[in-house]
Amino acid sequence: MITSTEIAGIPLSSYICNASGPKCTTYEELAELGRSKSSAIVMKTCTILPREGNPEPRLARVGKNSLIQSMGLPNLGYEKYIEFSKKLKKYGKPVVASVAGFTLDEYATLAHAFQKSGADLIEINASCPNIKGKPQIGYDFGQMRNLLSLVCEHGGKPIGLKLPPYFDPVHWDIMSELILEYNISFISCINSIGNTLVIDPWKRSTVIKPKKGLGGLSGTTIKPIALANVQAFYERLIGSVSIFGVGGIMNGIDAFEFLLAGADAVQIGTAFEIEGTSCFGYMEAGLRTMLEYHDFSSIKEAKGKLNYL
Repeated sequence: MITSTEIAGIPLSSYICNASGPKCTTYEELAELGRSKSSAIVMKTCTILPREGNPEPRLARVGKNSLIQSMGLPNLGYEKYIEFSKKLKKYGKPVVASVAGFTLDEYATLAHAFQKSGADLIEINASCPNIKGKPQIGYDFGQMRNLLSLVCEHGGKPIGLKLPPYFDPVHWDIMSELILEYNISFISCINSIGNTLVIDPWKRSTVIKPKKGLGGLSGTTIKPIALANVQAFYERLIGSVSIFGVGGIMNGIDAFEFLLAGADAVQIGTAFEIEGTSCFGYMEAGLRTMLEYHDFSSIKEAKGKLNYL
């Protein structure tokens, strides 16, 4: 049974790794990922300057397996993550940098800086929904073209995009054309669904403080949307771009569904936040069980094998 895979030509020992967001801000947290069964070390989305993020409370549980959050990109600043990326190489796993700028020039600066780092992959976060006064650039296709023209010019490390959820086939068409035009190597889809609202009816209150309670929704509630986005991009990108599936993966069966939809690997956010590093091991075991049940001998053999009624 072969559960190794690759993203943009970079080998991963298994199909399961962490998503940028939970428990990947400090070196200690990243080192724990290095010691875990996560097949990669995906670092916190970083900005030019350190950020404390939004006021607390900024994260709350929604039901059993979902979260609403408006973290506001708390991070230590990109120079720290360049330093971390070199130190983390001792764990023998791919290191993934995740970057977000507040201007196009900042995105270009970050992409250029990580080309000279220890990171193996550079994920451009085009979809953070929790920065007050800043739109998600992933929904502005004109600005996306400008962004891609800048970040794809700086070196040989694979560049990827962390995309927001799209809800219309035309949006998948337009973004796929841009991805192919600028030779993007991989995508991570989807980020949390932005600007959702959860109310505590007993307190007559929002459950998080920033943005009058609006935050990004993640976990099982968004899995069908994430699967739809993975499947849509898999069909349109015709195998030329690697796909990280992200959104509501809580067990090996969920991971298998993303594999059928066309994901080359999956990133785990909410389950990692709730369960800790143990999630990577039990998801890998569950995925193996599903592959065996369907008589698949490898990730490659099962990828995209979704049946249509």
